[in-house]
Amino acid sequence: MLFQVGGQGTRPTFFEMAAAQQLPSSLRAALTYSLGVLALRRPFIHKILDYEDECFALLMLVLETHSLRTTDGSFAESLYGLRRRAVKIKVKGDNKGSDVGEEINHTGLEKRQKVLSVVFLVILPYLRSKLHSIYNKEREVVLQATLWGHEGERFGDTDYFDGAGNSIVSTSSSDAEESVRDRLRKKIRKIVAAFYPWIHAGNEGFSFAYQLLYLLDATGFYSLGLHALGIHVCRATGQELMDTSSRISKIRSRERERLRGPPWLKAVQSGLLSCAYGVLDYAQTGLIAAVFFFKMMEWWYQSAEERMSAPTVYPPPPPPPPPKVAKEGIPLPSDRTLCPLCSQKRANPSVVSVSGFVFCYSCIFRYVSQYKRCPVTLMPATVDQIRRLFDDV
Repeated sequence: MLFQVGGQGTRPTFFEMAAAQQLPSSLRAALTYSLGVLALRRPFIHKILDYEDECFALLMLVLETHSLRTTDGSFAESLYGLRRRAVKIKVKGDNKGSDVGEEINHTGLEKRQKVLSVVFLVILPYLRSKLHSIYNKEREVVLQATLWGHEGERFGDTDYFDGAGNSIVSTSSSDAEESVRDRLRKKIRKIVAAFYPWIHAGNEGFSFAYQLLYLLDATGFYSLGLHALGIHVCRATGQELMDTSSRISKIRSRERERLRGPPWLKAVQSGLLSCAYGVLDYAQTGLIAAVFFFKMMEWWYQSAEERMSAPTVYPPPPPPPPPKVAKEGIPLPSDRTLCPLCSQKRANPSVVSVSGFVFCYSCIFRYVSQYKRCPVTLMPATVDQIRRLFDDV
């Protein structure tokens, strides 16, 4: 499925190129997340996640090769209706040779350019990802060595001594001879850790410079890789889309004619080719639609599970009935603001927590200290159960 978006003429806009460049990384993040969620119920999927870089590189190798072969564009570029064209610059001038200019002609991609495009689209990103992971591991080792000591030291790297202080046996791992492969691997990792930041900074700097120049319409190359290959990315016209469809049909008819063997074997091979063609043709929209559908289903079931697992909210229980006034207890005054003990307006009001009645602090403190009970309900109480009130209603 192809989309024509924005801009005029055959030159794509900066936003089209940026969207096409970011699509593979976004697709990888979505696929990794989807597989991670599926791995929670199917643990064997963890084996795929253990080789995430290799699996995604293999997937993109198939998709990019098929897309460049059939549409002369990358997987992401063909989704946005873009095509790659080889650039041939001709120097032109007038008869006197005083006015010299350049004429840019676009032609189809050569086989060498398609192969190198796959290298720039798949192989180099894969190598960059592996170098980045090696750099992160080496940085973690350096941080651990900084925090816990030298990286060669281990918990078991100790010597045992007898009573006289003589060494009996040494279990230090540094005494063991390392293989040549391990030493070479460590050297390579140290070299990568030393030079990768500069390589990464240079790559990002060139990318920023080319994107800025492309945005300012100072160059027709969006990246250093396209400039090295001599390729412009152009918007496909309607006629080119029709020519692409006819070319795909011719390529597939020639491939079917090359089938050899008995009739039943040809039928099987033709069926397999048809299935492969169908998968590759709908891989663009199919992958994106599958990820979108998966996210929708995850949101749907997660919402349902949250509703089912949500705790039932019950109404708060009614307050307990007030304690009854004992017959032998002190009667309550008619005015609720008076202290039952001194019959005066409460000063420094305090409550007995076992009964809830309020008194003056000095009155209730003396009474509870002497009788160990509430004066109204005669319920047992202690001084520790007297609480100060800061808002006496």
